[in-house]
Amino acid sequence: TLTFRDFTFIDLGSGKGRALLMASDYPFRRILGVELLPSLHQIAQDNLRQYKSESQKCFALESICADATTFPLPADPLVIFLFNPFPESGMWQVVANLDQSLREHPRPVFVLYHNPLLEHTLGESARLRKIAGAPQYSIFTNL
Repeated sequence: TLTFRDFTFIDLGSGKGRALLMASDYPFRRILGVELLPSLHQIAQDNLRQYKSESQKCFALESICADATTFPLPADPLVIFLFNPFPESGMWQVVANLDQSLREHPRPVFVLYHNPLLEHTLGESARLRKIAGAPQYSIFTNL
C-alpha cells in the first residue's frame, strides 16, 4: 500500500492549483505544482493561500512558475499528476526527464494521467509500466 507521508505529489502543468488543493486531503510529504503561465501561477498562489478545508491533511503546498517539461524533479518518492497538460513533444520531454531522474535517483514513482490522450508516450518509457486505467485515466509506476 502507498504510504502518502513518504511521497511528494507533483502536478506538472498545474494551472490554477485545483489538483493541488484536492491532493491536500491526503497526508503527502509535500505538494508541488509547476505551471508555465505566470497568470495561472498567480491564481494558483492566491488559491493556495486562501484555501481552508476541514479535510486537509497536507499543509506543505507550493506553486512554482517554471517549464514543467524540463523541471528538475525532486529526488523524493513521487506521485506525478498529469491532466493532459502538454502537446506530444512536451510529453516526450517529460518522459525523458523522468527516465533520467529515475536513473540518477532510483525511487518509487507513480504517474496518474487524467484524460490520457498521449498515453503511448508513457508506454515508451524504459522505466514505467501501466498498472491500471480506464478511458478517463491511466496509472503507471516503476515498481
